[in-house]
Amino acid sequence: MEPVRKPFQGLWNIVRFNWYIYVLTVSALCGLLFFCQYLPAEYRFYGFLFIGLAAASVFISLIVSYYIYDLSGFYQLAWLADDSENINIANIHAGFDETSVLLKQKFSHAKLTVLDFYNSAVHTEVSIKRARKAYPPFPNTLKTATSGLPLSDHSVDKIFIIFAAHEIRNDAERVVFFQEIRRALKPNGQIFVAEHLRNWINFLAYNVGFLHFLSRASWLKTFQASNLRIRKEDKLTPFITVFTLAQDRDMP
Repeated sequence: MEPVRKPFQGLWNIVRFNWYIYVLTVSALCGLLFFCQYLPAEYRFYGFLFIGLAAASVFISLIVSYYIYDLSGFYQLAWLADDSENINIANIHAGFDETSVLLKQKFSHAKLTVLDFYNSAVHTEVSIKRARKAYPPFPNTLKTATSGLPLSDHSVDKIFIIFAAHEIRNDAERVVFFQEIRRALKPNGQIFVAEHLRNWINFLAYNVGFLHFLSRASWLKTFQASNLRIRKEDKLTPFITVFTLAQDRDMP
């Protein structure tokens, strides 16, 4: 079967959706480089060192992103077991959907429901708006809020939330969202949550950008408050964690 993703697609997406950040960064570094020439000799070294470290940080983040999104095999979905049964699956995203077509390919006999909880009033990042223009929605994608998901009770076998749930910044709203997912999940169903974590390895990769992620402790608190338990926790790369969740039968 012909591959769905193109070479360098992940890296190119990051650059083109966030190009203004890179333009501003390069402009600022060039300005600092010019300014450093006029520093006293004893301080010039530190100025050049700062510029070098800042440039290296940007370069490292791009290299790591290329590894994660293009080389690691994450989007080949080999971390998911094949399932040829006629099951119901749902893919829930926050406006940028690279995975529905891959899931449809992986679970060719499944009924796939795609939900988009993007809200332009809340999710104001320019990069998401650019991504939505570049990637048309998967056919029959349903718009939804993070509460009141249009899924029947106990109707879905597998639910996927890939690099999306962290966009729900409010803790209480995030709990309601996962409670809704639990409601829609079949008793023996599974939920797959793929995320970067706010930890030291993602700090080394993305510098202050790691603050956009949530800590492992925050995720555990959300899952517990939603009456979900972790069946499995996988590190697919040092930078990506996939939580496999199920209903907690000891909770109402």
